[in-house]
Amino acid sequence: MAARAALRRRFWDTVPARLRLLRSATVLLTAALAGLLLVASLAALGTWNSVADRDAPRTTSAADLKLALNDMDAQAANILLSNGDAGKGRLRTPYEKAVGFYGDSRREIGHDLRALAVAAQGSSADEKTVESLTDDFAEYQELIGRALENDGHHGGRPAALTDYRRATDLLRTRLVPAANTLVSSNDAAFDAEYASARSTLSAQLVAVLALGVLLLAVLGVLQWYLARSFRRILNPGVLAATVCTLLAVILGSGMLSASADHLRVARHDAFDSVVALSRARALAYDANADESRYLLDPQRRDRYANAFLAKSQALYGLKGATLTTYDSRLATTWRAYETDHHDLRFTGEFRRELDNITFPGERAAAEKTVETYAVYQRDDRRIRALVAAGKEREAAEFCMGWAPDTSNAHFEAWMAALDQVTDINRAHFTSSVQGGRSTVNGLLPWAGGLLVAAALLSVLGLRPRLAEYR
Repeated sequence: MAARAALRRRFWDTVPARLRLLRSATVLLTAALAGLLLVASLAALGTWNSVADRDAPRTTSAADLKLALNDMDAQAANILLSNGDAGKGRLRTPYEKAVGFYGDSRREIGHDLRALAVAAQGSSADEKTVESLTDDFAEYQELIGRALENDGHHGGRPAALTDYRRATDLLRTRLVPAANTLVSSNDAAFDAEYASARSTLSAQLVAVLALGVLLLAVLGVLQWYLARSFRRILNPGVLAATVCTLLAVILGSGMLSASADHLRVARHDAFDSVVALSRARALAYDANADESRYLLDPQRRDRYANAFLAKSQALYGLKGATLTTYDSRLATTWRAYETDHHDLRFTGEFRRELDNITFPGERAAAEKTVETYAVYQRDDRRIRALVAAGKEREAAEFCMGWAPDTSNAHFEAWMAALDQVTDINRAHFTSSVQGGRSTVNGLLPWAGGLLVAAALLSVLGLRPRLAEYR
């Protein structure tokens, strides 16, 4: 009993004891709040580093790989199609362009495979996928190499076609599905990282507000106790500490709230569109390749026509449409959309983008993409009509030519429009990442400095009162 009474006198029963206890509570809560803000800030910066340096690049690398694979196969078909008979009757400009683009795509694939191999470390499934892709790509290159070599000999087209069929079948059944798996896997990993980071930021925001309210309450009690015990209205030091604490809580909660908003914009408003548009670009190159395959290989024309339609449906889906009815139905549904932007009677990657319009200029750029796509689709029907009329060389020249108003020229206009939409979203993704980092780096020092000041001011404000009891 005597020991308990001594402890009460030391820590509570006397005025100095109560002041010291309230001072200790203030300092401890201030330190806890400062520590929480520091931990939250470091976690937020870590999230931004992961988003900018790992999650987004590996997803786009997988999408770029799929595009480059499709383009490489398209250019191989274009080389064979424009070569003539061992160079005799060669379409010179399309041939030279195709050779150059083929080499560019092959180098891009090598770069993407190396990047994805590094990104896959730690995920056994992704590591196995990248390893299989690398092996299959080596086999693919060997088949294409043999096809090009055979086509360099007089009468070598049949053998070249056999090798090319094996190569493009390998691409369709193993390489592209594996690339799709990597796109989905990396995008899902990014989404899981985003969900975890948003949840953590929300929990930290609640904790900051709770600690802040508790600290302000303790400072209020301290101010009240000083006024009652010393018959003074306000203690300047404690009042200044309260103001500093309030500002620190506002800045700290604002930092966490702004970080969550920047993260939402980066992931969903911007990067969801980047992924949809990257898929659209890869589909576009594969559809373009199907046109070349259609011209190159008469025995498989029905297969490649169906494949072209399937990719068109994945881009701008029209239920039940055929190549014969697709253009008219595209025009009808697009006019309905132009009249009412909520009237979207189509599906696919373009619909996904139009459902996620967020930024200035994005809608106009997305609409231009669909309009240039419609022109390219009409070019495809002209190619098939020329083939049906027996004008295969004219169809090949229109398909692979680079003069104005040829299919390739319109395809490039479509890709330029698609790139413009992608660039808008990429720019906002980058600015959100920079904004998130700047928010943390800009507000944390101020919030931390205010909390240090609050602790010092509360100690200094109590010093004269405690001195009265010495």
